[in-house]
Amino acid sequence: MIGELYEHALAGRARPEIEHADGSRMPLTVDDWFHTSVGDRSIVDRCQGATLDVGSGPGRLTVALAERGIPALGIDITPYAVHIARAAGALALLRDVFGRVPGTGRWMTVLLADGNIGIGGDPAALLRRVSELLTPMGQALVEVQAPGKPLRKEQVRLRHAGLTSAWFPWAYVGADQIGDIAEDAGLAPVETWSADGRWFAVLRKVPAPADADTEPSDDDDLAAPCDDRATSARLGSAAAVRETAGAAESEA
Repeated sequence: MIGELYEHALAGRARPEIEHADGSRMPLTVDDWFHTSVGDRSIVDRCQGATLDVGSGPGRLTVALAERGIPALGIDITPYAVHIARAAGALALLRDVFGRVPGTGRWMTVLLADGNIGIGGDPAALLRRVSELLTPMGQALVEVQAPGKPLRKEQVRLRHAGLTSAWFPWAYVGADQIGDIAEDAGLAPVETWSADGRWFAVLRKVPAPADADTEPSDDDDLAAPCDDRATSARLGSAAAVRETAGAAESEA
């Protein structure tokens, strides 16, 4: 979807801009994705249990989590990003968050950093998917825009030196909008904070009624009952996450 220009940016061979449908442009801050910052540390500090890093890119957050002993898996749709993440020591898979993701229903934390709440251009649909990925007591940590920024859903593309990518859907969500969107997806906002000029939110999964029917995961035969003990047993360690990811990759 993003394609060759994005891979060239990751490799340091291009510095593309994000072009909006109205013709305005903004830089693609790829350099920030290779080094952890104060804002990154604030979000890693709040990660609990097995963590899925959605849109992990070159893997800096996945690596930072592993260095703290937190079981973590990164997923990204760009092969070169996955290659870089693995070279940096991250456990990473080539996966679309809306596709088959190992451990569905068993992640304690799902990360949407670096504006990845915009993936797919529909934040409500993305958060509903995140809710499916989480264990019943799980949480999503989401990077958002500063309060007062308008909710935007649009088509964008990358542009560099006369070359452009295909248009793709993206969204921008402010700190004062994420709560309503989250609640529609079955997630409750419990904290909003700012660090190093960036804004973040913690969204907790709302427990389903005790008598609600639950549908088994169609992920694959790795699925397990989504209670805390099963989650702990299957994804409670780095080895368990690695085994789960390895099995998924072998079946891809």
